[in-house]
Amino acid sequence: MEDRNLALELVRVTEAAAITCARSMGQGNPTLSDQLAVNAMRIAFDNLHITGTVVIGEGERDEAPMLFIGERVGRQRRHDPPMDIALDPLEGTNLCAYGRPGALSVIAMAPKGCFLNAPDVYMQKVAAGPDSRGVISVEKTATENLEALANVRGVDVEDLTAIVLDRPRHEELIAEIRARGARIRLIEDGDVDAAIATCKKDSGIDILFGIGGAPEGVLAAAALQCLGGEVQGRLVFYKEAERERARKIMGDDADLEAVLTRDDLAHGEILFAATGVTAGSMLHGVRFFAGGCETESLVMRSKSGTIRFIRAIHDFRRKPYYNLEGLLQKMEDGGPL
Repeated sequence: MEDRNLALELVRVTEAAAITCARSMGQGNPTLSDQLAVNAMRIAFDNLHITGTVVIGEGERDEAPMLFIGERVGRQRRHDPPMDIALDPLEGTNLCAYGRPGALSVIAMAPKGCFLNAPDVYMQKVAAGPDSRGVISVEKTATENLEALANVRGVDVEDLTAIVLDRPRHEELIAEIRARGARIRLIEDGDVDAAIATCKKDSGIDILFGIGGAPEGVLAAAALQCLGGEVQGRLVFYKEAERERARKIMGDDADLEAVLTRDDLAHGEILFAATGVTAGSMLHGVRFFAGGCETESLVMRSKSGTIRFIRAIHDFRRKPYYNLEGLLQKMEDGGPL
């Protein structure tokens, strides 16, 4: 696999999506934000030297615009390597649309069969940094996980900060964490960014708890494979139709109640790229200035363990398609970015 070049090429795709949808930040139109990211990412993929297939897409649950599961992306030429793609053109759609922190454009890529074919249902998750491997578990209570993590780090539970999606379904979880004395950062969306933040020492985030999307769980696992962190998940079904959809995607023999380890969710030679749309725990957001913008991206390879933070200056005079009008014209004309 020509992963050394592909890892650096992949970030161009997330940059394109991030820059384009950042134009809609704070405009209060989530559908527009998502559509801009999807359109820009789809066009940017045409330049990537792969025969790619989207296996983890986004948008099924809320009927948002999406790169759909099974869609072919990349140049698709004879000698281009076949790759499976897990992506979210705009992770944290509402965060971008309403001008809040933590929105990302994110892609993970690996050889065929390395990502769980996760249905678009919910997943209970727990994630933390490298020292939590073999320590935390989705089968443990929040209290047990906090105490185990504090013990391995030689700190008090009160020194730990948990990150949790602010949802009514998490009322009991939040109450338990508070009762045990740990601090909590509540977020509105963006649990991929939150999972990654558990592996960054200066993020102030120690552990992620709660129920979010299963596709986001695969993306988080891909990132944590590169970072050496731990993540576990278990599918959660609120309706029988969700269970049936999961069985259709995962197969009749799949154990839908199983604990999904990091390796179950994502394994193999993974390439990962994320570009900040709005400022978050890991990355700055897109910052526009006269004639261009600045982006910050994270690029990683699981094989080498290399982690790159890339700050890029984009000149719109030389890249006119990064203007909204230019993108719309490019969509009309066709052809790669």
